[in-house]
Amino acid sequence: MPKPARRMRFTTWRSLATAATAALMAVFLAPSAAHSAPRESTPIYSYENAIRESVWVDTGLEGDSDGKTDRVAVDIVRPRELAQQGRKIPVIMDASPYYSCCGRGNESQKKTYDANGNVVQMPLFYDNYFVPRGYAFVGVDLAGTNRSDGCVDVGGRSDIQSAKAVVDWLNGRAKGYTTRTGTATAKATWTNGKTGMIGKSWDGTIANGVAATGVKGLKTIVPISAISSWYDYYFAKGAPLYDSGPDWLSNYVDSPDARAKCAAVQQKLVDEAPRTGDWTSLWTERDYVKDASKVTASVFLIHGMQDLNVRTKHVGQWWNALAKNGVERKIWLSQTGHVDPFDFRRATWVDTLHRWFDHELLGYDNGIDDEPMADIERHPDQWVTSRVWPPRTTETTTLRPGTGTQAGVGTLGLRTNSGTETFTDNPALSETDWAAHIDQPTPDKAGFVSKPLTHDLRLSGSSKVTVTATPTTSTAHLSAVLVDLGPDTIRDYNAAGEGITTLTDRTCWGASTAGDSPCFKVTQANKTDVDYTVFSRGWADLGNYASDLKGVPLTPGTAYTITLDLAATDHVVPKGHRLALIVAGTDKDLIDPPSSTPTLTLDLSRTSARVPLVGGADAFTRATTGSATTPSTAVLDGVQEPRAAQRVPGEAR
Repeated sequence: MPKPARRMRFTTWRSLATAATAALMAVFLAPSAAHSAPRESTPIYSYENAIRESVWVDTGLEGDSDGKTDRVAVDIVRPRELAQQGRKIPVIMDASPYYSCCGRGNESQKKTYDANGNVVQMPLFYDNYFVPRGYAFVGVDLAGTNRSDGCVDVGGRSDIQSAKAVVDWLNGRAKGYTTRTGTATAKATWTNGKTGMIGKSWDGTIANGVAATGVKGLKTIVPISAISSWYDYYFAKGAPLYDSGPDWLSNYVDSPDARAKCAAVQQKLVDEAPRTGDWTSLWTERDYVKDASKVTASVFLIHGMQDLNVRTKHVGQWWNALAKNGVERKIWLSQTGHVDPFDFRRATWVDTLHRWFDHELLGYDNGIDDEPMADIERHPDQWVTSRVWPPRTTETTTLRPGTGTQAGVGTLGLRTNSGTETFTDNPALSETDWAAHIDQPTPDKAGFVSKPLTHDLRLSGSSKVTVTATPTTSTAHLSAVLVDLGPDTIRDYNAAGEGITTLTDRTCWGASTAGDSPCFKVTQANKTDVDYTVFSRGWADLGNYASDLKGVPLTPGTAYTITLDLAATDHVVPKGHRLALIVAGTDKDLIDPPSSTPTLTLDLSRTSARVPLVGGADAFTRATTGSATTPSTAVLDGVQEPRAAQRVPGEAR
């Protein structure tokens, strides 16, 4: 595997840094630290007296049809002391469409400016915390938003070039100007060009996209709840996840100036993103996974395993592509929905991010690269680690459904079975309805359940469910979910806070000014007791049976085979619980229904689930050696049903 070569980069850097640090100590640290190699940057520079300035970087694109190349606004906060001493410093950058329209973070902070147009409040804690530690923080307005020229194209060339051009400018390869329309140039002589990008959701998506260009100078990215391919934000193998396309999202964040000038871009987003779910060149341009081989930056990825906005299919495919190309990686997986780690693991997050940037941007030998690759939340606020992720003993194991004693209440095991199960799509019901009635014959789903486990069973990674189904109509959508049947206390990811509750007290993370406080409201886990947990999901339009790229009408009465990609996860089904696979139609509020109401008959001999089991088939056999139990007639209690699908990859919950 190529990964050891990537590790060699770290090992080589450490050995060189150790030898050279003593001579270079005065460049980075206070004199008192000059006798030993640094392991942590410390807050020795004034935040209140930091330089605050704005630069407009030329993207080289002309998206808004005004006859001039577009410039994007770049707001900068950096230590004055280091500038006065001529010391060059690294950059932490968050490129976002949300700085003026919608806000960042749990408290929806926006940029504010003084009379001279320099930034006063930079949202979130990054500048407050890292500028006193010798970093510059840069907040970039994506093209078409806030004070930038151009048009928002939702993950396309304009979005990505907005941020890539700034990385180029930081490394002396692009032009910057002191004003939006003037000719006076600005150069980034104060930086060494080493850049780390961070951001949640759309912001993190931009970090993924810029890394996929292979731009020089980008040393690391920290994508939080981020998209890896925009097609998969809107569709799942042809099945629409939302009732709108990227044109709606572009209009949501466009500045007034962009709305007046960007009609052509808006129309392209309509024309090239058909609601049929067919793949077009627009989606190819917005697929970063295909360019993972270009990524040279390290990646620290954070995602909620119950994120039903940016769903965790984005995690699995991006992580696997990065692994294939030997990219240095780290990952956190929480029980939350679309939530920033600052709001579910605050103190540990700030400390870990600090050490990550110190290592990646300052080259400090602090040991973070030797720590476990993965942190996984097993229960609210209870975390475990994994040396590598998925664990090396993980094996794809094929589980097969079988008929039971009642219609629609079947078995799940290793043996191939015969028979059929039939269900009728009911768009009024969701995965919570199916799971609640798993032991009862209902007309809307086919459920398959293992024996009660005699040992814990861990699934780590992405699953696939292959279904052979015969529809009664010319259109049909399919859902497949994996369920842990058994009592537990989990984060209430379908509640308004998606697993957190915001309190009134505040904690502070960094230095402050009159206009920019580092103090944020405390949060705590919002817990709920459940009888089951849906822990992985996937969807498809059966009309895409022959191609992931294009769907066709179905012939009623004809059997079709299609594979559904289920979201990545890391979940332990405990001893005493049961593992269930449910196959059904429309998953209410998570996919849109088809134009008809089909009844589908599953051929169980040609239906299976390939799941990533730690220990493989042997682990499943060992865990299911007990006796089957009689299905219960009780209705199981879980989280509330999914809320209407969120179509903005941002902060609003």
